[in-house]
Amino acid sequence: MDFFHSSGVLIIQHLQKDYRAYYDFLNFMSNVGDPRNVFSIYFPLWFQLNQTVGTKMIWVAVIGDWFNLIFKWILFGHRPYWWIQETQVYPNHSSPCLEQFPTTCETGPGSPSGHAMGSLCVWYVMVTAALSYTVSSLDKSFVTLHRLTWSFLWSVFWLIQVSVCISRVFIATHFPHQVILGVIGGMLVAEAFEHTPGILMASLNMYLKTNIFLFLFALGFYLLLRLLDIDLLWSVPIAKKWCANPDWIHIDSTPFAGLVRNLGVLLGLGFAINSKMFLKSCQGENGCKLSFRLLCAKASLAALQLHPFIKIPTHREPLFYLLSFCKSAPIPLTVVALIPYCVRMLLRTSEKKTK
Repeated sequence: MDFFHSSGVLIIQHLQKDYRAYYDFLNFMSNVGDPRNVFSIYFPLWFQLNQTVGTKMIWVAVIGDWFNLIFKWILFGHRPYWWIQETQVYPNHSSPCLEQFPTTCETGPGSPSGHAMGSLCVWYVMVTAALSYTVSSLDKSFVTLHRLTWSFLWSVFWLIQVSVCISRVFIATHFPHQVILGVIGGMLVAEAFEHTPGILMASLNMYLKTNIFLFLFALGFYLLLRLLDIDLLWSVPIAKKWCANPDWIHIDSTPFAGLVRNLGVLLGLGFAINSKMFLKSCQGENGCKLSFRLLCAKASLAALQLHPFIKIPTHREPLFYLLSFCKSAPIPLTVVALIPYCVRMLLRTSEKKTK
């Protein structure tokens, strides 16, 4: 493993030396792969345009991130920015210098890459949905157009994934083999959900059971290894120790922060889809109108831009996790139920005034 790590350090040094001028672009691509963007950007847009795709996107993002957490706990992967300080590979304190950035100091284990895995899962859903739509809408005789569309969409897909992977390596938060593992894991999860149509018709009871299972399995796994004197949060103090700027350490990058955030979103989606507001707003004739859906998409995107401004206390981790769960649950409730219901009521009011 030291071979992969030391080889990865050389690649990171090369990237930081020769591609420093592209930092803004690479930092942007790192943000593109941030799993949190699924809930604040991709989901509100896609759900209003296609409820099936939006629902699948949340399931893929949550389950993919859950698997990523479990594998991180199993693989005990180091991150480059602290590995060079902890390893004995470099004698006489001759460890190489890796530049750190505001997005470098993630506190969880590094393998596999959550950004690479999450980005691939979500973009896989979007590309396959777009291909499905174009294939169904275009005449079957346009074989060349089908092939061009297929080639273009998958080329864009892989361009985005490679850029996200390079960006994560560039900022020294992942080794190259960790982003490759993330890509492989993301592909497996996304492909598995292509053959799991049952989630699209899941009841509220199914959402509740899934939430309970995911939480209890992760918590039980953590407690079991604690009994075996294995601390799954071993990476947090190391990250705090070697991060160049204490302000770059954020509690929302800890392993449990992502877990509770995702569970909150999934449970919120379950309540939203099974709510009367959703059934009245999106299942009637309004749900078939493109103008109604576009208006809902714009309103959802605008409303969720306020979400980051809701600050929760970070001085106590259990309280932070609880409030993080409560903060995440309203996201799908807003997108799926509240916004469409409000738009429907506004449209009805305006129609009455024009009569």
